[in-house]
Amino acid sequence: MSTLGVVITDGVGYRNFVMSNFLKESALNYDSVIIYSGLPKEVYETDIQFQSLKNIEIRELAVFQESNKTWFYRKLKEVAHMTLHKEHYGINDNLKRGYPKRNSKREVLIKIIYGIASLFHSEKNICAYENLQFRSFKNHFITKSYNSFLKLDKPDQLFFTHQRPPHLAPLLYVANLLNIKTSTFIFSWDNLASKGRMLGEFDSYLVWSDLMKKELFHFYPKTKQQNILVVGTPQFEPYVIDNYVIDKKKYFKKFALDIDKKLICYSCADADIGRNDEVHIRGILSYIEKKPSNKLQLLVRTSPAEDGKRFESLKNEFPEIRWNFPKWLLTRDNHVESWSQRLPSYEDVIDLKSVLSFADVNVNMLSTMSLDFMLFDKPVINTVFGNGKNELYDDQRFLNYVHYKYVIDSKAVTIAKNEVELHEYLHEALEQPELRKQRRKNLIDLEIGASLQGTSKRIVAALQEF
Repeated sequence: MSTLGVVITDGVGYRNFVMSNFLKESALNYDSVIIYSGLPKEVYETDIQFQSLKNIEIRELAVFQESNKTWFYRKLKEVAHMTLHKEHYGINDNLKRGYPKRNSKREVLIKIIYGIASLFHSEKNICAYENLQFRSFKNHFITKSYNSFLKLDKPDQLFFTHQRPPHLAPLLYVANLLNIKTSTFIFSWDNLASKGRMLGEFDSYLVWSDLMKKELFHFYPKTKQQNILVVGTPQFEPYVIDNYVIDKKKYFKKFALDIDKKLICYSCADADIGRNDEVHIRGILSYIEKKPSNKLQLLVRTSPAEDGKRFESLKNEFPEIRWNFPKWLLTRDNHVESWSQRLPSYEDVIDLKSVLSFADVNVNMLSTMSLDFMLFDKPVINTVFGNGKNELYDDQRFLNYVHYKYVIDSKAVTIAKNEVELHEYLHEALEQPELRKQRRKNLIDLEIGASLQGTSKRIVAALQEF
């Protein structure tokens, strides 16, 4: 009997590994699949697609709350990792932003952590901090419960669909203790070059591309080449699955769009970094007002991580804007990372695929959505109006992040630093949509190292190879 354990931590993981073909492929290739879920069990039991798979069971993970000791060692590990790699702008930016400005008890501890990490931040030091972190929760009741059910389940491999959530560290610790093979998928294109340390070391890794494989070697030098496989990413696989499709007329009717007008889509960032979203949206509206003969319209898609309430005044001021508030349900709020408990709907995946198919141009603030739209060969404009000197949030600093340097160098997208440039690039995108076609393809090939077709099949084959 072959058993695969799959750890799904949050709503995005659910979208990537449940709403793609991954579970279907896993069920075909393993006698048993056990999902260790950071989401409530009932979200799977009510899923029609999931109900058709008979050899999959769910174990709902109890929510692990870090003790003060565990938090201290975990934070020390992460800060030391960022200190070691601070020559990378994105990591150094996050390192600086994380340094406290006040002197509460917690903030004083963080300052102490920064002090220790400034002196001791070698790879050997980081591994020592991780050992202390793992030892701190070895007798925790949740760690013991993980030990009990992993002994009972006996999975041949435990596959973590996200490499970062620290509350899953006890599960990794127990798997190592029981000599269960562990693997993980690098969750997003910016995770390695701008984020802190992974939740721990894994036996093997699945990555998007050769570029990400190179980054993994750089940031985790102990990793062996044969333990990294390029598989692409299931994040985009629904775009080539026939279930997620809607007729153009029905889509335009649903969002009260005019089928005779060209469609500009603005994709919002999360609230914490999308503070200039309203300024960017007003800049697009200004262009539309200046070009009445062009027959243009605007649809704004907000971030799935929020409810969109911050746009209420803008919505009332400009009734001509059409809004797509992603249908993601909050499954529970008593969680250490409540945003992670927002669950996508099939309707929202269809809405997203539809706007990618039917929009004429996308505007966003350096989002992964740039890749989504380029997969549909649509022109993309990145808006970054804040420069640290004007009154706006400094979003231009993100241009220095390593993962986005590749986008800039590719010239696959245009980058608007003010409203004048935004209008110029909107004109280019609408009048010459094919102008950057080959550059878009080149960037997709660089960032996503395999075709969307067959992504889940490749992932399962890679897990079996491990």
